[in-house]
Amino acid sequence: MKILFLHGWQSVPGGVKPLYLAERGHEVLNPKLPDEDFASSVRIAQECCDTQRPDVIVGSSRGGAVAMTLRSGSARLVLMCPAWKHYGCTAVVPVGTIILHCPIDVVIPFSDSREILRASALPDTALWLTGGDHRLADPLSLQRMHDACVANKPTPD
Repeated sequence: MKILFLHGWQSVPGGVKPLYLAERGHEVLNPKLPDEDFASSVRIAQECCDTQRPDVIVGSSRGGAVAMTLRSGSARLVLMCPAWKHYGCTAVVPVGTIILHCPIDVVIPFSDSREILRASALPDTALWLTGGDHRLADPLSLQRMHDACVANKPTPD
């Protein structure tokens, strides 16, 4: 499976989350997104999405906001504590999106993810509670990220 992983603010490519996915046999695209230029981050991610056509786009925090602005085509979204309000993004995401969020996140309010569910008419089952903090880098959260990526994976012909 080809996964476009969009890292968060002050994160770098090759972190624990994309490495976790790569170690499970996925092709992981992990471009460097500039911290202080959201529009450039979106352009970089959109170019990668257009040329590489990933099956899934994973966005972590600020990367989640970037993912929410993309023309993602048929790629499903997996959003991890998405920082969409901070960057002025719309709360509407496509059907099939899965959101992972820690209910006690002190960086991005958990209520922001609930707002995405309401605005997008997603079922409550699209919001997966996990982790003990904003990073979602604990073993269970990493496994749940992977599970979200492969959820509803099309079977080969």
